[in-house]
Amino acid sequence: MGREEYAIVLEYLPNGYPLERKMMPIAQAVGKTHLTLLELVPRRGFNLEIGEEVYIGEGKREKIYYILGKIKNEKLTEAAKENLKEFIKKIVKEREEKFIEFFNKAEAVNKRIHQIELLPGLGKKHMQEILKKRQEENFKSFVDMKNRIQNLPDPEKAIEKRIFQELTTFERYNLFI
Repeated sequence: MGREEYAIVLEYLPNGYPLERKMMPIAQAVGKTHLTLLELVPRRGFNLEIGEEVYIGEGKREKIYYILGKIKNEKLTEAAKENLKEFIKKIVKEREEKFIEFFNKAEAVNKRIHQIELLPGLGKKHMQEILKKRQEENFKSFVDMKNRIQNLPDPEKAIEKRIFQELTTFERYNLFI
């Protein structure tokens, strides 16, 4: 996995975490490319806005002093989680082709479970229907999937929920993160 160049600010805590003794400003952010959850320390004199895109790559960073590291799941604030859901929704729409490719190429994880079954709301029957329909012709979009498969839960929402789960909880198998 490569390094992140840009991050989106999910939460800005100008006085740091309330229960920690350090009064250091902290930003909780998500990397734009690899969706890495990060803790950032802004430069003095800079306030960060929620939803703001900041440069975190190599070289001179205008607003970010340094990257503290990855955020532990339990440190992610509720506000950051809500903003993360909105960011994921936007990413899934922007990268629809990539996620449709997942449905067109998903394989079995082992003899008992398939990657498609790991998506919230999709069980064995939906998985078998998806496999059957993609043999006839690859899916072109989320709308195409919904039109060709009866009673299919929203595949876009299923992917959004799975990405959120992978970022905020421990998952045995990661599909997107």
